[in-house]
Amino acid sequence: MITSAQIRAARALLDWSRQTLSDRSGVGISALMRLESATGIPGGNIKTFEAVQKAFEKAGIAFIGSPDDGPGVRLFIKG
Repeated sequence: MITSAQIRAARALLDWSRQTLSDRSGVGISALMRLESATGIPGGNIKTFEAVQKAFEKAGIAFIGSPDDGPGVRLFIKG
């Protein structure tokens, strides 16, 4: 499971707007706003999280750590 901070950090690393993330994940902007504004692991549908995580991973983001131990993100540039 990914945290709200990881979602915000991944979006920042990619320089994506919420609209871009919405377009690439199929998740609505209002749902993304709720995910990003929560503390820790946001509540929500697992399919929503999977869609967001998959969109980020396809763009080169790796989610590291766990929600309880060093959560973070890493960007791998595809060449």
